Amino acid sequence: MSETPPNTLQYRFDGPEDAPVLILGPSLGTTWHMWDRQVPELTNQWRVFRFDLPGHGGAPAHPAGSVADLTARLLTTLESLGVQRFGYAGCALGGAVGIELALRHPERLASLTLIAASPRFGTADEFRRRGVIVRTNGLDPIARSAPERWFTGGFAAAQPAITEWAVQMVRTTDPGCYIAACEALASFDVRAELGSVGVPTLVLVGSEDQVTGPAEARTLVAGIPDARLAVVPGASHLVPVEQPAAVTDLLVRHFSTAWQPAFESATGQIALPAGAAAQPVPAAAPAQPVPVAEIAPAAVPQQPQGRPDPYDAGIKVRREVLGDAHVDRVLAQTDAFSGDFQELVTRYAWGEVWDRPGLDRRTRSCITLTALVAGGHLEELAFHTRAALRNGLTPAEIKEVLLQAAVYCGVPAANRAFRVAQQVVREETTPQE
Repeated sequence: MSETPPNTLQYRFDGPEDAPVLILGPSLGTTWHMWDRQVPELTNQWRVFRFDLPGHGGAPAHPAGSVADLTARLLTTLESLGVQRFGYAGCALGGAVGIELALRHPERLASLTLIAASPRFGTADEFRRRGVIVRTNGLDPIARSAPERWFTGGFAAAQPAITEWAVQMVRTTDPGCYIAACEALASFDVRAELGSVGVPTLVLVGSEDQVTGPAEARTLVAGIPDARLAVVPGASHLVPVEQPAAVTDLLVRHFSTAWQPAFESATGQIALPAGAAAQPVPAAAPAQPVPVAEIAPAAVPQQPQGRPDPYDAGIKVRREVLGDAHVDRVLAQTDAFSGDFQELVTRYAWGEVWDRPGLDRRTRSCITLTALVAGGHLEELAFHTRAALRNGLTPAEIKEVLLQAAVYCGVPAANRAFRVAQQVVREETTPQE
């Protein structure tokens, strides 16, 4: 067990101190206990290191808003313990950390398993809307729906104690840390970089996973050189809990046969012992699928001369604030007549003003809502109310903004604004069944 400064993670070790380290990374909403059924067998060969995400499992609530931040905290924790090289298996968000390690810190990684993972988890809009629901309603709606996302129906019905454990695990998570983790998943997209993963990789997925299922697993296998695929029958998203024996067996087989030798810092090469040869996957392991695509090397971007064009920053901020669905809809309707205007809005409103560091996005949303009430721009008020929720304002805070606007912009304008905002708040904060 550990005490946890803000830049590190809560962790525990199991297994012999002189064994190689194997790290197990958790899924969003879970704790290190999701790996309890794997630990007894894994500790026969490895010193198993498990960690909790911020605000999960009683860990201090220091939110981490990106996968890169979580990865940096993990490495800081390991460095404080003298752990330099390790194998890594991660589930869902824990799998995203594994991909980040393989891309940014390959010298630390001996072998990798990605479970229920994806190079991009759904859409940014889905995770940001989940954050809005948690900010408004707390974690109870997410907790109650966790079993149907994580387990097959038959397993949930047959294992009521595990189902209730799952609900309580989510319910006791810190809401702010959960929202930050949703933001981390919303912004995670490494589809173009998979060809750079150079460590032995097993991609493991439940056959019934409706969250990050076999299609996402095959995308990883197609993109990561020499990756292997294992599909576990009769399992959904939290496959280590639902099919623990199968997952344990696959982890033992993979890490026993695909532990890459250490990186030579002087040459940048991997040093193989004399006579060493690549270890084949045992016959019982899933066969390697035929690659369906070849990843071409990324083009080297030209360095801009002088001041960077704010368009790229603008489209990024515009999508983060208004959501991909809204921006895609607007851009799809753009033609030769309106294209210059949309470019102007993206470049100057979003790339110049919204991207300035002087005010945070919550404050900018407050100002924008007030200005739209004053101008009577109800259509824009609707999608900026949605944006304000994504930027972290609660319905109660939006109400206060509109009350303030009623005093200074007029009651009739505020009356119309309340009707528009009320409808948007209902739509965005009502949990989906």
